[in-house]
Amino acid sequence: MGEFVRLEVSDGVGTIRLDRPKMNAISAQVQDELSVAAKEADSRDDVAAVVVHGGERVFAAGADVKEMATLTYAEMVRRSHLLQAFTRDIAAIGKPTVSAITGFALGGGCEVALSTDVRFAADNAKLGQPEILLGIIPGAGGTQRLSRLIGPAKAKELIFSGRFVDAQEALAIGLVDQVHPADEVYAKAVEWAAQFVGGPALALRAAKSAVDRGLEVDLQTGLEIERVEFAGLFATDDRQAGMDSFVQNGPGKATFTGS
Repeated sequence: MGEFVRLEVSDGVGTIRLDRPKMNAISAQVQDELSVAAKEADSRDDVAAVVVHGGERVFAAGADVKEMATLTYAEMVRRSHLLQAFTRDIAAIGKPTVSAITGFALGGGCEVALSTDVRFAADNAKLGQPEILLGIIPGAGGTQRLSRLIGPAKAKELIFSGRFVDAQEALAIGLVDQVHPADEVYAKAVEWAAQFVGGPALALRAAKSAVDRGLEVDLQTGLEIERVEFAGLFATDDRQAGMDSFVQNGPGKATFTGS
């Protein structure tokens, strides 16, 4: 457990909780602790799915600008690959992941949310990539993940302007997937994650890998990725259990072991 980030596990759902008052500014230490928590969530057999949450008031208001303001070019060259590592590690969790966004998710905070599979926003949420207002650009995956999610034109408009979008606009452009009252958004995210507890963990991992890796390549290569992942599941106990249960009892009644 880190000073500002912790992994809490309950009934098969892991919550990666940011807790750096007042605004969950993402310092270098927070970045490193997010990486540690993400890797732990990925490796633990008692975690079926993951919620990323910043608390009731704010998700994460962005990078620690005071910390970055003193860095030289040479120092940032050495640090920049680490700046992307924490979002890469969140994205690499081989289980379903969801961000539960309250308040601000800006800059690095928005990039954390972009690293999860889906995003649930509170009705008071504000999202954006305002780095341009500091004379820089998103550096933890924002230019790449945002454009893949909402399209290049809309992503450029948000990045060029640095403006914030509210929850309803974020829903309309596909930046978030669901909007809920602020006092319900975390519970809704946990409810979504809980549906995967007891599910076919290897098939879920394969599905996530096929989609994510397929987006990085041409169609034919993506189809080959899918084929290999699909065939590999025929070596799992879950595939046998799922198909035997379907033949004997109909769909949706299988008991999976994650093996």
